[in-house]
Amino acid sequence: MPLSDDQISDSDSSRLSESTASSSDSEFSRQSFTSDSSSKPSSPASTSPPKVVTFDELMAAARNLSNLTLAHEIAVNENFCMKHVDLPQNSLEGRVKKIVHKAFWDLLESELNEDPPEYEHAIKLFEEIKEILLSFLTPGANRIRNQICEVLDTDLIRQQAEHNAVDVHGLASYVINTMGKLCAPVRDDDIKQLKATDDIVELLRQILHVLDLMKMDMVNYTIQNLRPHLQRNLVDYERTKFQEILEETPNALDLTTEWIKESIKDELSSVSCEPSSPGADSSSKPKLSPTLVLNSGYLKLLQWDYQKTVPETLVTDEARLQELKEKLNQLKIIACVYLITNNILGATIVGLPDFPDKLKRISAALLEGMNTKTFDLKESLNGIGMQICIEVNRSLTERDFPTLNTEMQNNLVGQICSITQEENPISSLIDKRIQLYLKSLLTLPVPHKCMPTMPGGLSVIQAEIESIGSQYTNIVNFNKQVYGPFYANILRKLLFCEAPMGKVETEASTN
Repeated sequence: MPLSDDQISDSDSSRLSESTASSSDSEFSRQSFTSDSSSKPSSPASTSPPKVVTFDELMAAARNLSNLTLAHEIAVNENFCMKHVDLPQNSLEGRVKKIVHKAFWDLLESELNEDPPEYEHAIKLFEEIKEILLSFLTPGANRIRNQICEVLDTDLIRQQAEHNAVDVHGLASYVINTMGKLCAPVRDDDIKQLKATDDIVELLRQILHVLDLMKMDMVNYTIQNLRPHLQRNLVDYERTKFQEILEETPNALDLTTEWIKESIKDELSSVSCEPSSPGADSSSKPKLSPTLVLNSGYLKLLQWDYQKTVPETLVTDEARLQELKEKLNQLKIIACVYLITNNILGATIVGLPDFPDKLKRISAALLEGMNTKTFDLKESLNGIGMQICIEVNRSLTERDFPTLNTEMQNNLVGQICSITQEENPISSLIDKRIQLYLKSLLTLPVPHKCMPTMPGGLSVIQAEIESIGSQYTNIVNFNKQVYGPFYANILRKLLFCEAPMGKVETEASTN
């Protein structure tokens, strides 16, 4: 490594505040903000004509989004790191790179084998190596910096070349020793292999390869050191960056506004379906809580079609939310399978040891990849049902009990396969209970000390649901903390018919 000597409250429009939250654990988003007003609905929160956005402003917004996304990923994903990725050999880029590199190394080998040797390409190579080594140093590493510049002095090497006195092996040996001083411990074996390489051209090739790995190590070292700072300042950083995007791309909240409008419609529909209390004025318009509206919108993200674009304020967590949705879909199927099996074979499986865990393992294995387009869910459910029958019959046989008859097995497999049917009562029940649990999580204070009670029918997946719920609420609460002022502006307009504020002011939004 380098050497060196709000949560929005249930109050009126004048008091919409942010919530506090913790960051979540965990691909950059596919979404970029555009200024093409024809491709998106116009913002209802805007009363002025759309601003004409120049190409430079659009590119600046894209850079801000890229920086925001990268900073968010580094801060919330403890496992985030950069990796060295080689181009696929069968790709056009891979083939071109291979041809160009082979031509360079063949030419270098040809020059060094001439009599007398030609050193032009070797000198350029050592010049590149010198610059890479210098890039690893911090400003205080003056002694080793001076040494590298002295040994790999291009002018000196050219003078030596004129007299056929260049010690290529000696220069390579110095480079390897210097790399050994600068590299991370994980590269020690690579340095040993370099020292054991005799062929000079292959040695230089491998030196450049290890230097590329060291550059990636340097980037990841920097990321590790940057992460605590980003975590401390991420809320202000993300909010500031998004404000810059909003100023450069005026319609950068259109999708978010539509997302909130849909949530308001859903809540109004839900309220209208509820029986009114005695004495209530049926003509009065129901009042919605901003918190309820936002939480309803967040819940929809776990059923979102991620082929569509997510709201702009959730771009940085799109991949995490999609992953949680896919995990929940699988857990929902497992809970349905267990409930059906328990209803049909309840008395039979009571004495079977670890049956719920076996059922989960069988189901999880056969549901792997269920979120891909080519996955056949009905076929997989049929396989799950048959495997459960086999497992139950095996256990019954071992205890000298009669096995399941054909009618019971067919009934079990048939009901498990019926999970795919629209409005299946078991599937609808499990889905409602999962939604109820997640909704109750969103209403807890931040931070909360205990988890809410798990609804009935979810005991088989309780540990997994609690884990997903924790990740989900971390994402939601942090998102509220960052984008609360922007949501407040939109909600003022949509719920309270107030004119939206211009630039988001953090202090004003929290008063």
